[in-house]
Amino acid sequence: MAKKSSASVEYTGFTPYKEKKGEEYMNEDQVAHFRQILNGWKKELMEKVDETVHHLQDEANSFPDPNDRASQESDFTLELRTRDRERKLIKKIEESLENLGKGDYGYCTICGVEIGIRRLEARPTASQCIDCKELEEIKEKQLKG
Repeated sequence: MAKKSSASVEYTGFTPYKEKKGEEYMNEDQVAHFRQILNGWKKELMEKVDETVHHLQDEANSFPDPNDRASQESDFTLELRTRDRERKLIKKIEESLENLGKGDYGYCTICGVEIGIRRLEARPTASQCIDCKELEEIKEKQLKG
């Protein structure tokens, strides 16, 4: 069963892929595995969006007490901010699914090397290998510092 986190930043509703000795990277089985992960994660996020819409409609009371009203508005703002992050994540998932269909999924967009099965299972929307990602983060820190 998928682990539900408040921000849904990870999807754990899958069985890790068991690589076979000598198999080709991003073969049919691996592509199917990641398609299932990405679609499952997207479905989970879309369900959260629906839940939020229903929750906001159901809870849209106008409290006479200003403190209660402020508290409710604060809760709604936080929930909407979370859903906005998830909306952006859904867009990344859709891009990953598109890349999967084109045969580009699983390869670093910077250097072209294989990202790796375990990294992709940990972060299914990863588009860079760990080395390129770390280098990018070091450069960002230097620019901020």
